[in-house]
Amino acid sequence: MSPHSKSKIGAVILAAGGSSRFQQPKQLIMFRSKSFVRRVIDATREAGCSPVVVVIGSDGERVVRELEGTNAISVENKGWQQGIGSSIRIGVQGLIDHAPDIDAIVLLVCDQPEVNADTIRNLITLREQTNKSIVASSYADTLGVAALFDRSFFQELLSLANEAGAKSIILRNRQRVAEFDFPQGAVDIDTREDWEKLNGGSASPKTMPKAFAEGAS
Repeated sequence: MSPHSKSKIGAVILAAGGSSRFQQPKQLIMFRSKSFVRRVIDATREAGCSPVVVVIGSDGERVVRELEGTNAISVENKGWQQGIGSSIRIGVQGLIDHAPDIDAIVLLVCDQPEVNADTIRNLITLREQTNKSIVASSYADTLGVAALFDRSFFQELLSLANEAGAKSIILRNRQRVAEFDFPQGAVDIDTREDWEKLNGGSASPKTMPKAFAEGAS
């Protein structure tokens, strides 16, 4: 039996960004009848992650409403504009505060629509099989999130510079990384055009919640 087979694994979901290129909060865009943030929360729960921490910032009150009916914990990054590293630090610290005995963290973003419960389970399984300290998704000739970090990397996550992402840690420690082949990870939603392509080119403002169709931000 793997020493990791009974590990306690939590999740940190980054949902604090302002979605400036999309011009609307991506976290709340609907896809297959669910908002992006709710899809990721449900995936983490289905995969057995606990606790689940969601980092909020821009449009925080609206994002928090999407957490209703889940066991997800929201932590606020008041300085979310400083960069993704600040959100990672706050999310990881929030998870440790709620579960000091956590063994590993799955780090996720909201704008990778192909990430689901199977993706997360595969990260966890690969950790058990390889005993590597990091399991990172491999796509588009690089490594990145969705990714799993065991507690030996918690301090590095907590020390990230504001503008640095988790990818910087992954690439510095390639010998400690197991690669999960996930070509679908290259699909992310940065612009309205990306979202329309995801929806087969048929998306329109009417497909969005009313507040988005009216240009709310």
